[in-house]
Amino acid sequence: MERPPCAPVRPADLPDDLLECVVNVSEGRDGSIIARLAASCGPTLADVHTDPGHNRSVFTLLGRTAPVEKGARGLAVAVVGALDLRLHSGAHPRIGALDVVPFVALEGWPLRNGSPGRARAARGAFASWAAAELALPVFLYGPERSLPEVRRGAWQGLPPDAGPQRGHPTAGAVAVGCRRLLVAYNLWLADADLSLARRLAAGLRSPAVRALGLQLGSSVQVSCNLLEPLEVGPAEVWDAVSAAAPVARAELVGLVPWAVLARAPAERWHELDLAPERSLEHALWSRQ
Repeated sequence: MERPPCAPVRPADLPDDLLECVVNVSEGRDGSIIARLAASCGPTLADVHTDPGHNRSVFTLLGRTAPVEKGARGLAVAVVGALDLRLHSGAHPRIGALDVVPFVALEGWPLRNGSPGRARAARGAFASWAAAELALPVFLYGPERSLPEVRRGAWQGLPPDAGPQRGHPTAGAVAVGCRRLLVAYNLWLADADLSLARRLAAGLRSPAVRALGLQLGSSVQVSCNLLEPLEVGPAEVWDAVSAAAPVARAELVGLVPWAVLARAPAERWHELDLAPERSLEHALWSRQ
């Protein structure tokens, strides 16, 4: 089977200050709240992924730097106004209602990582703004330390990098990062065996993959961040897990660079929860 042609985005079509911001919010169950949060993002909103078990939504903002930064701030204001972390329950680790705000600089086609300095500048501007305007304690991650290190250390010897030294009464804290492109990817196991999911997650972990085994209601999931998706992508993770246990289904969270999609055989895209319209390139092209 031939692969469908890529969305026709050429280097000349892309701005030279392209930025992605993948905001993780601690709300994945109330559709009316999620809709209001989505509306607050403005025109750079490219994708919304929700999960009631995690009780979490991922808002992908994509476009030129200034509009993406504006959209991230609009979403942050809406989140702090709408959510109360004291009422939250869910499987995913979290430190705040506006939990994670990573910036990724992009350039070229196929999309690749852009200037780390531009992502770091966006991170710094958002962190200073969130601390001053929303009174949020801000923990930075990126080259200095990883997001898992922030989760482990926040309030346990690791002080905020900006903002109050105590958590916001309803919104907690926020981790603001600059990072490379990654792919968030989950595999649901056919057998609801949490200990098995945790063993499989441990076996996947490497410099290219972060993984957790999580219980979500009556189901279990191997939840992954593919840090080097051109080395270890969705197909490789599926194959590694399915060699040890039956996989019920896969779940792509957010969008994926076309180059990652193209590494997998087209006849497996449905099984792997991949599709051309789930690519970053398609999201850019469809709005031109």
